[in-house]
Amino acid sequence: MRIHLTSVFVDDQDKALAFYTDVLGFVKKTEVPLGEDRWLTVVSPEQPDGTELLLEPSGHPAVGPYRAALAEDGIPLASFAVDDVQAEYERLRGHGVQFTQEPLAMGPVTTAVFDDTCGNLIQIVHNAG
Repeated sequence: MRIHLTSVFVDDQDKALAFYTDVLGFVKKTEVPLGEDRWLTVVSPEQPDGTELLLEPSGHPAVGPYRAALAEDGIPLASFAVDDVQAEYERLRGHGVQFTQEPLAMGPVTTAVFDDTCGNLIQIVHNAG
């Protein structure tokens, strides 16, 4: 069994697609119109056939309170692996990305947390262990 698809709820799919591709560096994999919204996924350019991230509209009534509670407690909705947290932190800050947690080393694991501009906190992580 493998993880095929996971999702992040987004306030605006166009804004999210721009952020996740132009800033984070993912590439669009799927775009299928579904009424006013789209089935819109991105993938890592390093793994084009790997796990897809669905940029899912946040219209369901449960989404707002769920995301607000996570953000209030500083809990990331998703975690993305990077080779060098410090370098990625610097690169993203250069793009104006706002971090809620600067790079933090905890033994072999280093993490940082940023706001994806679409209503979510996202963690980047490197595990040297």
